[in-house]
Amino acid sequence: MATLRTPNGFDLDTSGKRVVVDPVTRIEGHMRCEVNVDEDNIIRNAVSTGTMWRGLEVILKGRDPRDAWAFTQRICGVCTGTHALTSVRAVEDALGIDIPENANSIRNIMQLSLQVHDHLVHFYHLHALDWVNPVNALKADPKATSALQQQVSPRHAKSSPGYFRDIQNRLKKFVESGQLGPFKNGYWTNPAYLLPPEADLMAVTHYLEALDFQKEIMTTRTIFGGKDTHPNWLVGGVPCAINIDGDQAVGAPITMDRLNYVSSIIDRSIEFIENVYIPDLIAIAGFYKSWLYGGGLSSQSLMSYGDIPDRANDYSPENLMMPRGAIVDGKLTEIHEIDLRDPDQIQEFVPHSWYAYADEAKGLHPWDGVTEPNYALGDNLIGTSTNIVNIDENAKYSWIKAPRWRGHAMEVGPLARYVIGYMQGHEEIKDQVDRTLSALDVPIDALFSTLGRTAARGLEAQWAAQKQRYFMDKMIANIKAGDSTTANTEKFDPSTWPTEVKGVGFTEAPRGALAHWIKIKDTRIDNYQCVVPTTWNGSPRDNDGNIGAFEASLLNTKVERADEPVEILRTLHSFDPCLACSTHVMGPDGEELADIKVR
Repeated sequence: MATLRTPNGFDLDTSGKRVVVDPVTRIEGHMRCEVNVDEDNIIRNAVSTGTMWRGLEVILKGRDPRDAWAFTQRICGVCTGTHALTSVRAVEDALGIDIPENANSIRNIMQLSLQVHDHLVHFYHLHALDWVNPVNALKADPKATSALQQQVSPRHAKSSPGYFRDIQNRLKKFVESGQLGPFKNGYWTNPAYLLPPEADLMAVTHYLEALDFQKEIMTTRTIFGGKDTHPNWLVGGVPCAINIDGDQAVGAPITMDRLNYVSSIIDRSIEFIENVYIPDLIAIAGFYKSWLYGGGLSSQSLMSYGDIPDRANDYSPENLMMPRGAIVDGKLTEIHEIDLRDPDQIQEFVPHSWYAYADEAKGLHPWDGVTEPNYALGDNLIGTSTNIVNIDENAKYSWIKAPRWRGHAMEVGPLARYVIGYMQGHEEIKDQVDRTLSALDVPIDALFSTLGRTAARGLEAQWAAQKQRYFMDKMIANIKAGDSTTANTEKFDPSTWPTEVKGVGFTEAPRGALAHWIKIKDTRIDNYQCVVPTTWNGSPRDNDGNIGAFEASLLNTKVERADEPVEILRTLHSFDPCLACSTHVMGPDGEELADIKVR
């Protein structure tokens, strides 16, 4: 056996059968995963690869920092607004700009709307098919499905046998047409699928309902940002003016009518999450309680920057409604403070990344970060840059850098936020977690699994929807008190800026801790670095051989069929990977990759 003990406590065995999943689908961006399985089909080694270059930092250099949000928002087609928010916070931090209370409320509502939207879409449209078999739903008895629906979520109105029969007939025509769309190439005969037909039909039905409802959630960002998927943002506040006495004409300011419409979306989001999403989550998890292997953490090291400031311009942990802190090596009662300015806390390494540093034995704090592509084939890598046959993990093997917090590979995301919040005694989080564990009759250790990661995302969707209501009510009260200010433009003019400044902005994106670091010199961007959630979770090995969260989470997982590795997808999808954020689309030489004409 070719066994290697990594510094963060994992045994890697590179012998055995090599299984390749490329591309990993139902994610944002381009990802490849290779694992080694032993004779019992247990994963003993995992290699996660981002397969497109990150070039955004190069594009931003020399540009106006007030425009950075518009560029960073294009990093991804999903987390658009959270990158824009992080960017304007970084510029405001550098220039010492305070924002009005209404702007803080609107930013929080937009950010929380993204959390709700992303978690809902992730569960039903990206992750559910790892657990739900739509083909098996054709065998379901609609009457029994109706009974199951009324047992699982009795408050959901759509539950008649006729309703499920109609959905089943639609699904049957879809399958018989041979055009399976998102259901194509699934491992539908794999014994790893455990749901009975009625549960499959119920879940597929809610898949379709969620697909329809998610369009409504987007409207919140459209109203406040002028459009979506890339809404408008503003250094110093938000670009939407408030006039509760204004008319409802197109292009008018935010009126009471529009605020009421956003309020209705919030109410419907809470209703759908509590009546459909959470009951589905608990019902499906109940069939997979034995599937608590795999999904391990990187030495159980977790991190959250915190987010959702209650009061504007106060980013202290006490004012952040999302928890902030770091847990290292599973020491749950010891929560460390995070300082994004400290060069000893956060560094990025590139020994196994397709980038070049002057000294690759050292990591760089993002303020001093370098983004210089350096694609090189390892000794054992077979193929070309556009047709990789297999990866050499002993060499460079990913376009993702390896960020570390005080030298530790960290997991970020809803699970990290919920474990940290639970251990800090956040009352709402503790109540949600305890009720869910009780409903499933599983111990607290069940959180540290793929299912735990999936459950945390659903609970956070519920929390985020309720917090939207809090900030909507808070803003309306502030407006009624006579304050309709949404922007502070005192320092918007570059002539008021210092010659040289730097700042950092952070958020908790749906997928985890996100920060942008900026240096401004002579009113232009001198350096800009983004360290995104999937950079943390999807990082390759570092100089010391520590592996990232994706790779660690797959170890010791048994796959039923090595040629149909649905278990790999279950665990990777539980992170909701966003490779578009961590590896950006551009050839390493800046060449044009494609010419697309649309009629």
